[in-house]
Amino acid sequence: MNAPQPYFYAENLHKRFGDQVVLENITLGFEQGKVNGIMGPNGAGKSTCFNLLTGMYKPDRGRIVFDGEDITGLSPEAIARKGVSRSFQIINLFDEFTALENIMVALPRVRTAMSRVLWDLRGDSALMDEARDILVQVGLKGRESTRAADLPYGQRRALEIGVALAARPRIVFLDEPTQGLGSDGRVNLADLINELKRNYTLVIIEHDMSFLFGLAHKISVIHWGQVISEGTPDELMQNEWVRASDLGKVA
Repeated sequence: MNAPQPYFYAENLHKRFGDQVVLENITLGFEQGKVNGIMGPNGAGKSTCFNLLTGMYKPDRGRIVFDGEDITGLSPEAIARKGVSRSFQIINLFDEFTALENIMVALPRVRTAMSRVLWDLRGDSALMDEARDILVQVGLKGRESTRAADLPYGQRRALEIGVALAARPRIVFLDEPTQGLGSDGRVNLADLINELKRNYTLVIIEHDMSFLFGLAHKISVIHWGQVISEGTPDELMQNEWVRASDLGKVA
């Protein structure tokens, strides 16, 4: 009997830019209700893979399937409507908007009616309550009226995750969430992810191996544009490919 397919999986993905092959025959899968990780050294192809999975790039060949539906080649907007949401390595917020406003404009009901101007939204108590609930989820209660530009860096990271959650996703992709964070910020982020995993399927691409090893149920290792290993953190620590690489030294 064939094993059931993962909740989200990619099969034989290939991507090149000009003469450079960046990804070759990438196959990986993510389990529902788990924290799934992607790791690898700089230049390994992690970010390109992430962009393929979330629709920013189209694969040259291969396919991507989410909850039994082939989403290969769909636009980022179409993939988001299927329930896939993501954050970015470089924080992507409306700096002049408050934390609450950043969440409100990301809510599905607002995205489908963008002709409504922001001052109309401020009078919608139901939308404001929905946005406040998300701010509570990401640890930003009491920061509703603070401009995004005025939030400390770690709270800006949390707000961007809140924006991703505002889309009401079924799976959330986090791109290098520890980028720019100090040790306290990483601890706070780990606590946030441990809370979020109760309600969301998470995929984290991360260069901080200790951070990822402490959170992920399963990790895919990308090196030289290919998946060289996959398994639990304990399994990867015993893998000869990982141990022989710089990743093994870091982990």
